[in-house]
Order: sequence, then structure tokens, then C-alpha cells
Amino acid sequence: MLKIGWFSTGRDKAARDLLTVVEDGIKQGEIKANICFAFSNREPGETIESDLFFKLVKSYRIPLVYFSSQKFKPQRRTESLPQWRLEYDREVMKQLKEFYPDLCVLAGYMLIIGEEMCRKYNMINLHPAAPGGPTGTWQEVIWKLIEHRASQTGVMMHLVTPELDKGPAVTFCTFSIRGEPFDKYWKDIERHSLEQIKKQQGEDSPLFKLIRQHGLAREFPLITATLKAFSEGEVKIDKGRVVDTSGKIIQGYDLTLEIDKIIRKEAK
Repeated sequence: MLKIGWFSTGRDKAARDLLTVVEDGIKQGEIKANICFAFSNREPGETIESDLFFKLVKSYRIPLVYFSSQKFKPQRRTESLPQWRLEYDREVMKQLKEFYPDLCVLAGYMLIIGEEMCRKYNMINLHPAAPGGPTGTWQEVIWKLIEHRASQTGVMMHLVTPELDKGPAVTFCTFSIRGEPFDKYWKDIERHSLEQIKKQQGEDSPLFKLIRQHGLAREFPLITATLKAFSEGEVKIDKGRVVDTSGKIIQGYDLTLEIDKIIRKEAK
């Protein structure tokens, strides 16, 4: 049975929903695995959202480990970012030494993982863009899509590397952000600059919200399908490479048709 380590900052409802989706998949036997720990870079009392995440983890009887990156972060401006992050990762690995996960999943974990931790664990990250798409948080991704007048985006699971959101894709799906129901909102965008939209509407922009809605709908089935594939041995990580059952290197499974089918079924 696949042993999963779960990393999340627990900063919003989406972080809780992702954990719930995977736990449900495990209980239903769709994912042959168990979550052996959940780690957060926040501690109790830092935010209401992360406290809700901790409560959810405990309700599933998953061992919870937390270590505040905010409190660990040096206040001295002269200390370089890589050095304190390297030291933070080392402390995290010490706290996780009793666990031996086969695979670690980053689902809303808001820190870049350093090279030492990448070498120690097989780690995959959920990223709200297609391979080759924008990097950053989901908010940053959506603004970049709007700024560049993109026609398509997606969601992917990729290997974690020290370079932000640049690891090779494991699985992915894509979807169009043109045509219905997007076009009428693009027309509004064309009449204003990006800065005007951000200032006047922000994340309440109808196009921004619609892109997020369609992306979020695909995150849940994609992460379930990915962990199912790992738990059944259809895909593996071998020396930093994504391989299939025969050991052949793959460039990521395109699950667009499968994910679209699931979404259409849920919409009925």
C-alpha cells in the first residue's frame, strides 16, 4: 500500500477540500494508499484557515506535524533567502524522521522546496496551470493568463524541484478559456487595462472567477487519478524521472478526456 506524506500550508478552503477528496478516494478503495502524516508550515493560532485545516487532519486521525516558517524566518535583512530556507528544510526533515513516505504530495504548500528535501523524498506538486504555463500561486497564474490573453490553460501534477513549478509533468489536463461561457467576459477585459481590472474588480472579476472555477473543478479529479496511478504502479518516480510500469520515461499522462468525462458526469 502506498504511503503518502501530505504537505499543505492550509491557507484556504481549497486546501481542506483537496485533503477530503483524497481521503474519500482512499476510504472508497479508489486509491490504494494511506496518508501517514500531514505537515504544515504554520502552527496552531497563526490563522483561522490553517486552524480549520488542522482540525480536519485530526478528524481523519492523520498524524499532524507543524513547524512555523514565519517564526523560523530570520528578521535580519542581511541573511540570504536560500540559507534560511535550507536550514528550515533541515529542521522539517528532522521532525519527519519517524515517517517513511513512498510519495509526498504538495497540495497548497506555499514554500519552495530546497534541493536537500527534493533529494530525500519523492515529491509531487499540484499546480494550477498546464505544462509550460505560468508559474506561481493560482492567483498569479490567472492574472498572467488574462494579461497574455491566453486561449487555454490546465492543471498538472509535477515532480518537485528547487526551481519553482518547473519539474517534469506527471499528469495533466487542459481546458479552453475561450468560447462559451468565457467570451462575453473577455470582451469586458478588452475594454480595460489589466491594472484597471485589478484595481476596480480584483479577484471579483467575472473572468478571473470563471477561470478559477473551471480549474478548481479539475484539480480534485486530477489529484485522485494521479494518486490512483501511483498506488497501482502505473507510474513511478525513478531517480528524479517519471517512468511507466516498464521503466520507460514519460513526459506526463494527458488525462484531459478522462477528467472532462468526470466533470460532465458530475454536472448532470
